[in-house]
Amino acid sequence: MHRINVNMPELETVEEMTVRQQRDQGNQSSENIVSSISKFADDNLTLVRNISTGLAVVGVIVIARSIKLTTTFQAVSEIPARFIERNVSLRGKVHSITERGLKVEHVPIYLPVLSGILSNKQGVCKSPMLVHLAGVELTPEGREWLQKNLAQTVWLKLISREDDILHCLVSQSRQGSMFSCCMNEEVLRLGLARSAPVVGVRPDSPLYWRLHKRLHRAEVKAERKGRGLWKEDSLWERASKAVRDSALFRLMRRILKRT
Repeated sequence: MHRINVNMPELETVEEMTVRQQRDQGNQSSENIVSSISKFADDNLTLVRNISTGLAVVGVIVIARSIKLTTTFQAVSEIPARFIERNVSLRGKVHSITERGLKVEHVPIYLPVLSGILSNKQGVCKSPMLVHLAGVELTPEGREWLQKNLAQTVWLKLISREDDILHCLVSQSRQGSMFSCCMNEEVLRLGLARSAPVVGVRPDSPLYWRLHKRLHRAEVKAERKGRGLWKEDSLWERASKAVRDSALFRLMRRILKRT
């Protein structure tokens, strides 16, 4: 007789059964916890929303404090060094234009409700800072032009700081346009200023050469078109000046005065 081998399925050991039961119990427990949390959230939806909103507000306050979003700077020394290094733009209100530069009051970004919470200088008299157009040497005509054409609200792109003076690119919105106008370039383009070394920036730095290229291009345009201080006298004006400066003309004037 031949023996017939029948392959019977292996029976599950006691240890494997124990592991499987513990796993099933753990899954059931996790499902119960998730169900409980979901039920609590459904039953207390308003509370959950208020908690989420509160956490979001706290997060905004922490971020705003860390980057000084609503801080009012009343002196050049109060501006953080990282603002200068990163060429941050600040909003300002122009008070006056002097021979030393622009007197500009810093106007921080306003956030409803939060600005009142974060402000630590309420009731303090605001003081304007002295701002110089970076890379520009204004003429008297240039200052007069700025007094007539510079908007009250401007943006100051921080370039460098020197004692109590901020060197900035000063921009304002163009009338009827969504684009802004850099006043540093504009006064050079009109021949109302000369380009000058950018104070506080290393001559071998990329920033220095970017600014120098922009300002030099504007100055060259004024020179080519003969604007402002690059304006040439007409032929008649040059001839009249040559006659007035001649020795013969001066001699004739002395003779006429004696007679």
